Amino acid sequence: MNPEPLTPAERRQLVAGYRNLLHAGIALHDDDVAKMRERLRLAHAEGRIQRDAFGLHPILRSLDTALLAADEIGLRRDGLVAIMLRPAAVDGDATVAADFGESVARIMHGLERIQQLYRKTPVVETENFRNLLLSFAEDMRVILIMIADRVSLMRGIRDAGDDALRREVSRESMFLYAPLAHKLGLYQLKSELEDLSLKYTEPEAYYHIREKLSETKASRDAYIGRFIGPIDERLREAGLSFHIKGRTKSIHSIWQKMKKQKCPFEGVYDLFAIRIILDSPPEKEKMQCWQTFAIVTSMYQPNPKRLRDWLSVPKSNGYESLHITVVGPEQKWVEVQIRTERMDEVAERGVAAHWRYKGIKSETGLDEWLTGIRSMLEASDGAEAVDQFRMELYEDEVFAFTPKGDIFKFPKGATVLDFAYHIHSKVGNTCTGARINGRAATLRQPLKSGDQVEILTSSSQHPRPSWLAIVKTSHAKSKIRLALKETDAKERLLGKETLERRLKNRKLDIEENAMHQLVRKLGFKEASDFYLQIARGAIDMGHVIDVYSSLLQGDTHENAPAESASHFVLHPERQQEERRGDDVLVIGSRLTGVDYHLARCCQPVYGDSVFGFVGIGGIKIHRTDCPNAPELRRRYPYRIVQACWSGKGEGSYPITLRIVGHDDIGIINNVTSIISKEDKLTLRSINIDSHDGLFEGNVTIMVDDTDRLSSLMKKLSAVKGVKQISRV
Repeated sequence: MNPEPLTPAERRQLVAGYRNLLHAGIALHDDDVAKMRERLRLAHAEGRIQRDAFGLHPILRSLDTALLAADEIGLRRDGLVAIMLRPAAVDGDATVAADFGESVARIMHGLERIQQLYRKTPVVETENFRNLLLSFAEDMRVILIMIADRVSLMRGIRDAGDDALRREVSRESMFLYAPLAHKLGLYQLKSELEDLSLKYTEPEAYYHIREKLSETKASRDAYIGRFIGPIDERLREAGLSFHIKGRTKSIHSIWQKMKKQKCPFEGVYDLFAIRIILDSPPEKEKMQCWQTFAIVTSMYQPNPKRLRDWLSVPKSNGYESLHITVVGPEQKWVEVQIRTERMDEVAERGVAAHWRYKGIKSETGLDEWLTGIRSMLEASDGAEAVDQFRMELYEDEVFAFTPKGDIFKFPKGATVLDFAYHIHSKVGNTCTGARINGRAATLRQPLKSGDQVEILTSSSQHPRPSWLAIVKTSHAKSKIRLALKETDAKERLLGKETLERRLKNRKLDIEENAMHQLVRKLGFKEASDFYLQIARGAIDMGHVIDVYSSLLQGDTHENAPAESASHFVLHPERQQEERRGDDVLVIGSRLTGVDYHLARCCQPVYGDSVFGFVGIGGIKIHRTDCPNAPELRRRYPYRIVQACWSGKGEGSYPITLRIVGHDDIGIINNVTSIISKEDKLTLRSINIDSHDGLFEGNVTIMVDDTDRLSSLMKKLSAVKGVKQISRV
């Protein structure tokens, strides 16, 4: 290939960039620049340096990334040399270690693995996601470099002509790189990635909010001045050294608030936060932060539910601060953040600030997090890994203690079972519950920060498929799946041995063809599921042996004597079911050998249009208008099966109705009276809240089918004062 020439403007940019890099004080070795220049010159002459899909030159991109990594993240010599050498990299080049050191070579190896994934397209494909994350997990500096590289790319594609490709890159930046930056405490870069992604994917929303912020800047500045004036005076009287600054929310966060609250720009009340930064000696940091907190809350009414104390227990990335929301002048909510100069630098620059402050808080927690990524990827399939990884990036954290005082970190929502598996997989597999702060707790009990947890075990306990819905951490999920696979394999083998032993006792030969027919005749698609149900005692063995015996003797439907047409009775529901084909799951008493249950999220009732979703614990039956249906069909189309009800309803089904109306005298009695008078309908629970002259609540009933449900809803809608009634 011919070498890619630089334009005159690019040459000027290259010279200026190198000059800035050399003056950045990164302590390059004496011959680093000469060696880097020679490698880049040779790679350029050999035509190995080509512009990317956006027409950007790799050398200039590397230079921009190096400057950004030095200024915004604080990377030093090894990381910056690896960035600059990246366009000239040759996989497996042993001379890199000889010329620049083992550390540079290790970073180069991680960057080269990632570059191989991005070589064809700037957007990594789902099947390569595992490899990408594994590359990240090798060296933390690889993550930091890739975040800087992505910010540089997002800045550089502003004028790119390929809008579709730019949107794809923006979506990936939002999906992967912004959460990574957030996890590592690089909040400025995270906000820039989110804003640029919004700019490229939803330009109308981006420019609308930017114009609104510009229009309201003067009034916001004036309000900030009125708010901080009294605080400034009181803090000076207390003898504290500090400075105060206001911070406007990012465009992306404002857009998210507008969507979540379904309101216009003017409806977002907390557009900015006030940051009080103390110049405090290390030994007085916490004391002066709490002193400032006391002064602020004595002047403005605080909201105790919005207190965030990351001073007592910092985040895993080292973030320390006090956050409180107070009512300021004109009854407006204002968020106040209180921290010291050191804490502010950690908050702005994330893990990079730890390299400056020795001994403050190492990256041990982050190293454990990266190790967890590797464990998750090795135990899960690609799609589940991506979903779980994304979830853990965004989750807040909970800190819990062992009885000996060891502290463990979990994502928000983690349970006792997560704690047990964090200790050891054997402890998790045999966990029966716990004592939290001395009180008994179940497996499902969510953990709270500060909990002291003692795990209880039993040798008779074993993992169940339902446990997967209890745990939140990827580590626990992977260990449960592994244990279930081992258990299922043993049970299938036991089921097969049990069947063969019973057949031998009846002097019946074991024939592969007959066994295959038996599995199909009993309603199973896979022999493994058939054997599993035998082992669990879910199938009548006497019936199984009788069917098998008739198959051996040729007593099949084809060999049965012909029946006179005059004796044939047409069953409309059976004819309807047969017309649907073999791939339709017919829900009813005749469905044997299949473990199914009704989904709680949408509570289907006989008569509803439904479909089946195949999961680890069996098949869940969902309504076709279930809120989760679109996501299930999009992500797991191969798990969806058609389903319908049998010819008639069987039993009652629990459903929940949400009722909203005026809180008039006797209206609740009228509602419950109608329900109690309905034939074949049982009231299970009722939960009503009343406020501001309105009542709203949930009523759970047992109903036979949709006809009875529709009739009940019409009667309840006719009650005077009832404004709205709907299924939950």
